[in-house]
Amino acid sequence: MSTAQKSKSKVKQAKAITLKGSTEIVTDFFKFAVNAILYHRNVYPTDDFQMVKKYGQVVLLTQDLGLEKYIETVLSQVKEWLNSGTITQLVIAIVARESKITLERWVFDINLTLPPQPTEENPEPAAIPPKPDAEIQAEIRAIIKQIISSNTFLPTLQEPTYFTVLAYTNDNPNSVTPEANTPALWIESDPMAIEQGKTQQVKLKSFDTKIHKIDAMVEYRHG
Repeated sequence: MSTAQKSKSKVKQAKAITLKGSTEIVTDFFKFAVNAILYHRNVYPTDDFQMVKKYGQVVLLTQDLGLEKYIETVLSQVKEWLNSGTITQLVIAIVARESKITLERWVFDINLTLPPQPTEENPEPAAIPPKPDAEIQAEIRAIIKQIISSNTFLPTLQEPTYFTVLAYTNDNPNSVTPEANTPALWIESDPMAIEQGKTQQVKLKSFDTKIHKIDAMVEYRHG
């Protein structure tokens, strides 16, 4: 007499993302988003960039050592602010080199969601449900694709430009000096807003790690 036995199979469960893990994802996204903006909006020469594979598609990274170091320095501070929950918005402003007029503002709103803290009634900390990495990457890929196609819906930049990074924190807005070969020094700044009545906005996709939600949009000067 034989006894039927159930076949054993391993059940795998996705790990809940941590604040540190979410910060790494968001920081990485900003790195590739900034590079995509600088390339596709012709802020830096196209020859300064190389193709790499990321998020299941080909993206571009700068080969300019000064610019690369500058972006790394900026994002190292952004990473600290993400970990501490103090950054609420990151803005990439594209400015006309001679007139100093802001032509575009790429705005990334940063919303932080943390699980409720343990209480006497509920001593066990609540866990944030996991989100598949493939789903997060698909959402990021959608934003990068919109940046890549931005030349189809944004005005052509007719003059030489540079870029500035603005970081809004819970305390006050800050900016970083725009020159790529200058060390990143965060100072208080005006928002580098586009003149009222001459601005249009295009809302972009968003992505959510379950801890950080990034809402994106670009506003540009017209007329």
